Amino acid sequence: MSATRLELLLKRDRAVVLAAIVAIAALAWAYVIWLAANMGAAPSGTDIPGMDMPGMDMPGMDMGGTLAPALRGWSVGDFAFMFAMWAIMMIGMMLPSVGPMLLVYAGVGRQAGSQGKPFAATAWFAAGYLLAWVAFSMIATSAQWILESVLLLTPMTGLGTRIGGVVLIAAGIYQCTPLKDVCLSTCQSPMQFIMRHGGFRSDPRGAINLGVEHGTYCIGCCWALMAILFVVGIMNLLWVAAIAAFILLEKIIVPGRLLSRAAGTVLIGAGVWMLL
Repeated sequence: MSATRLELLLKRDRAVVLAAIVAIAALAWAYVIWLAANMGAAPSGTDIPGMDMPGMDMPGMDMGGTLAPALRGWSVGDFAFMFAMWAIMMIGMMLPSVGPMLLVYAGVGRQAGSQGKPFAATAWFAAGYLLAWVAFSMIATSAQWILESVLLLTPMTGLGTRIGGVVLIAAGIYQCTPLKDVCLSTCQSPMQFIMRHGGFRSDPRGAINLGVEHGTYCIGCCWALMAILFVVGIMNLLWVAAIAAFILLEKIIVPGRLLSRAAGTVLIGAGVWMLL
């Protein structure tokens, strides 16, 4: 195959991968925005009538004549609903930041295919990556259920001031730890990650496993940032968008650790301010 034809095919593959990333992320964001609006959690802060968050009920008027929501336990359906919400939100937030890795994978796959070598499709790697974040969504949903069960969390307003301050301080400290540095370095260097973990895979199972490994490093890089949602409100769309934008900056736009350190300092300061 001529170099010119291979270059055209690589450009086509990049366009297909980018289009898929944009389409899937857009669908995920559309769902999250629709859900937030129906839960009365639009960014403007105005209440929009619609579905209630699990754990909340509106039985009627209290003794003082005001409408008072009462907490109720989660059903199996509530848990499944919140798990789906977390999973789709994580897909919308994290898929754009894995774009460079998917482009690298697609490019190598096209070159291998042109040489007649077996190579697993990029979709298998992407599936493994998203599977890791689905597993994280199960953990986040379980944490939300526990915190709401012991009356420490409300879905719209987040944790209380004291606990929220502690969470922000912990997230800020983690931003400055060696573990954060290792995970961030892995996310910032797609080719180095591939080479350090046995190279590209020729079978779907291997590609999925490689995607899960990369997703695990990504979780190690970003889990503390996701914890901020428990402080500011899980369905606070302004913060969801801000965290997603920061992750994109941190992983693929701004090299090094300066941005992580700066964010850690801000989070620690905000946490101390909340406690005081």
